[in-house]
Amino acid sequence: MAHEPSGDAGKNLPAELHDPETDPLATYVLEPDDVRTLLERVVASPGAATHVSHAPYTGAPIAAVPMSTPDDVVRAAREARAAQRLWVARPLRERTAVVARFHDLVLDRQSDVLDLIQLENGKARVSAFEEVCDIALVARHYVARARRYLAPRRVGGLVPGLTSVRVLRHPVGVVGIIAPWNFPLTLTIGDVIPALVAGNAVILRPDPQTALTALWAAEQLEEAGLPAGLLQVVVGDGPHVGGAVVENVDHVSFTGSTRTGRVVGAQAGGLLVPATLELGGKNPMYVADDVDVEVVAEGAVRACFVGTGQVCVSIERVYVREEVYDEFAAAFVRRTRELVLGAGLDYRSDVGSLTSAAQLATVVEHVEDAIGHGATVLAGGVHRTDLGPWFYEPTILADVPTEARLHREETFGPVVALYRVASDDEAVAAMNDTEYGLNASIWTADARRGAALAARVRSGSVNVNEGYVATWGSVGAPQGGVGASGMGARHGREGLWETTRLQTIGVQRGVHGLVGNRGPSIGLNRLFGLGREVWPQVYGELLRAMKAARLP
Repeated sequence: MAHEPSGDAGKNLPAELHDPETDPLATYVLEPDDVRTLLERVVASPGAATHVSHAPYTGAPIAAVPMSTPDDVVRAAREARAAQRLWVARPLRERTAVVARFHDLVLDRQSDVLDLIQLENGKARVSAFEEVCDIALVARHYVARARRYLAPRRVGGLVPGLTSVRVLRHPVGVVGIIAPWNFPLTLTIGDVIPALVAGNAVILRPDPQTALTALWAAEQLEEAGLPAGLLQVVVGDGPHVGGAVVENVDHVSFTGSTRTGRVVGAQAGGLLVPATLELGGKNPMYVADDVDVEVVAEGAVRACFVGTGQVCVSIERVYVREEVYDEFAAAFVRRTRELVLGAGLDYRSDVGSLTSAAQLATVVEHVEDAIGHGATVLAGGVHRTDLGPWFYEPTILADVPTEARLHREETFGPVVALYRVASDDEAVAAMNDTEYGLNASIWTADARRGAALAARVRSGSVNVNEGYVATWGSVGAPQGGVGASGMGARHGREGLWETTRLQTIGVQRGVHGLVGNRGPSIGLNRLFGLGREVWPQVYGELLRAMKAARLP
């Protein structure tokens, strides 16, 4: 794939995209041979059925992606296991060196992957760049910290001085990653990296709509030195191919809807396969009474509408203290109306397109249902067909009643509801009034007050004076949900540990003498040899002595 724009850019796009005067994608560089090379990485049988992905900006076809079958997944797992046995035998420094080189390739070739992300997902380029940043942060973190995270841990033994215990972490073997379409780089390769560093092989199932981005990243990993066969890419639907992934791996990581996550979790549980699930969210934000409303309004725009609102951690509910509600609402509406919507592989737009007709339908249904129940539109609420088939204006609603679907259901689009609250306690209660618990945001001039309020919010992550970047971008900390938002975590040591299994090794000394085989034996066998009535008394006194010595 070419890494720099050329004068012939766009000439090999589908016919519907060829008009350089009107086509927002006319500068995209993607040669037919490049597409074929990427698609050949999909584990699929000859003559496989295909899925035609479409560009959200125009609705035009992008590529016919071969679809894997459950038998293909079995084959991929077999090849992955063979590769993993060699990979885990390599020193950790060699595994992290591959990731370090991949880090550099992504940054050097970011224009390519930014184009791909926009082409397949439809988000604005500034939002796509967040994915490049995320992968660089994750890669760098695990290169720097993996040795510490995977180091054997010594713990106190049964008999101090005679019993030594170490806790080891081994790779589980093959990790299955079932990824969605909304973050085609972050939610694929961001989970692949720690799994590989830990010594695992990976079967990756990207969404068919955004498979090219994942395949591009797999190509870069192989160029960085990843052995062939270690990362297997399969493409297909959830019930068949996704289910086959769960059946053939030793750990599954799923990111997607709560409804599908429950199915994946139930299947994994039945197979005794550990699972990490990041699911839906109805993420809240609280604006306290001591804020600079202009500063908060700017942050709220980003928190609500980044990625066209198709972000797991983006904000959909905003609770505002009544003392500043009117002023904040005015600033928020003004800034939202100033956002630039557009299609184009450049940084001229703030907000891009929704990814599919199905996602647009959900957004329209939620907004119309809320209006039908008495909600007021403060901004947006317009399907912008003049820009493309699935563009929808960033939308702010007020007076959304509890019976409206928008009040409780995840919309996953550029739509947010404003609510008045009279106190911190009312705000916290409203934020917690949901089955979800993925991300939350609190804005206040008093950082100590914000931290105290954050600890009361039932959510996997809470950002104070930020929407989501403070926690998500701090990749040394775990990121996960509670309740209907899932279980387990990515990022940090916890994200690496998810793909490992524990082993405890206890070594008892003194069995064959104090020095080698010489001297008296004082191991546990001597204690037990005192007799059934005597050894409990002796050990009971030893327990008292250990407590007195404050031994753990």
